[in-house]
Amino acid sequence: MAPEGESAQLARLILTLRSQGVTDPKVLSAIETTPREVFTPDLFKERAWEDSALPIACGQTISQPFIVGLMTQALKLEPRARVLEIGAGSGYQTTILSKLARLVYTVERYRTLLREAEGRFQALGLTNVITKFGDGGKGWPEQAPFDRIMVTAAAPSEPKALLSQLKPNGVLVAPIGKGPVQSLRRYTGDGRGGFAVETLAEVRFVPLLDGVAKEL
Repeated sequence: MAPEGESAQLARLILTLRSQGVTDPKVLSAIETTPREVFTPDLFKERAWEDSALPIACGQTISQPFIVGLMTQALKLEPRARVLEIGAGSGYQTTILSKLARLVYTVERYRTLLREAEGRFQALGLTNVITKFGDGGKGWPEQAPFDRIMVTAAAPSEPKALLSQLKPNGVLVAPIGKGPVQSLRRYTGDGRGGFAVETLAEVRFVPLLDGVAKEL
């Protein structure tokens, strides 16, 4: 929860999210009780409860709360779900997922970001997050299949390798596209190997890159 001096900012944020269509009470509660300032660099801590994306290390960002809420809501999470997250980043989205699912597997290509996120998970007492330093585009086949997959970087095209790691009726949410603006899409398994595809919004994400970062 935000400190008392920030309670008005938090209340405004929750109202803003509701007005934009993030209405799932469990998702809103997870956002409300996750201290975003913990994941925000010192330079931007005063802006932690704004509805805006903020820079973090390695040229990445902590997503706008509305986008976090929208993507989390779109996953249609169930308490027993096993979730794969591609791109741990600061760990903010991971933490919210951890409050709504049984297990969260998260893959990060920047070792610096992963170490910092792991420290935050430990400080927050999270026990249901499993981390991996690796190429997110390849997913985590050893732990597949997953009930849900969330991709927090823009895939240039349909992420077939990740879709292959979903359960037959699973859900994957990802930004898709090569340009500065991408389409946020939800893929829902039909139980027979196919997917229903919905476009949810236009979004701006950093690109999903191949491999791992050698120096960061």
